[in-house]
Amino acid sequence: MSDPEPCRIKQEDTEELIELMVKEESEDLSESERHTVRADIKKPHSCSLCEKSFAYQSLLRQHKMTHTGEKPYTCTQCGKSFTQSSSLTRHMLIHTGEKPHRCDQCGKTFLRPSELKEHLEAHRSEKLYSCSECGKRFTHKQILRKHEKIHTGVREHACFECGKSFIKSGDLKRHQMIHTGEKPCVCSHCNKRFTLLAALKIHERIHTGEKPYECSHCGKRFIISGQLKTHKRIHTGERPYTCTQCGRSFNQSSHLSQHKLIHTGERTHKCDQCGKTFFSASDLKKHLRVHQRRSLKQNSPS
Repeated sequence: MSDPEPCRIKQEDTEELIELMVKEESEDLSESERHTVRADIKKPHSCSLCEKSFAYQSLLRQHKMTHTGEKPYTCTQCGKSFTQSSSLTRHMLIHTGEKPHRCDQCGKTFLRPSELKEHLEAHRSEKLYSCSECGKRFTHKQILRKHEKIHTGVREHACFECGKSFIKSGDLKRHQMIHTGEKPCVCSHCNKRFTLLAALKIHERIHTGEKPYECSHCGKRFIISGQLKTHKRIHTGERPYTCTQCGRSFNQSSHLSQHKLIHTGERTHKCDQCGKTFFSASDLKKHLRVHQRRSLKQNSPS
């Protein structure tokens, strides 16, 4: 009687099983021992384009996409494509606003595990790195270096379209959307499009009626925090914007800008009917009523 046919396992399942076994056995190893384990794994699958080798056929298929440019996983919200389904899954969290990684010490949530890991360091570490210009302290040297660019004025991220430069690469990416016209964030209520997800969320409050910022003095509520901050100055009497010409102060920067026109003599608001200019939009609006009344008189029956 012949031996029973051995159980056949799919190659992909075998690959996953081997990977799991290596992972379990290497958990208690030192870093150098782990490296030896990884080095001992055979890599029979070679890339015909760059000769890089891989342990599994699935890893080789994934690697080849770097040569072909193939990105089979596409976001249905903004059309951005990815080589891996896991990358698409992480990307989708940007649209949903979900932050699944929570700090067990303060409850703050994060989009990526790497962001949570860096945040946990802030709990564990002292702020060892101090800015020589302003004294502000940081937990990581790379964060200090980014901060120091504020003082040095170094703007190493330049836009190839208009030449404008930025301190942060993220600021450059957002700026470039002005040139491309890209507005990936769409309002589900009116289909209005926005460049930034934050701008979309603020806009949607117009539809929902949500006003999350409440004045502690009078209970009045606002859509954005900036409106509340400006409103509070009515109660506190704070006027942080001062004219350098006459010393008059204002509670809003726009009011100061309007006031400065008195000193410069600049009249930026022009009547499109007679060419007369005015300091403010309200003055122009009053003036336009004169034209409207004259037009009514001329058109009225005698």
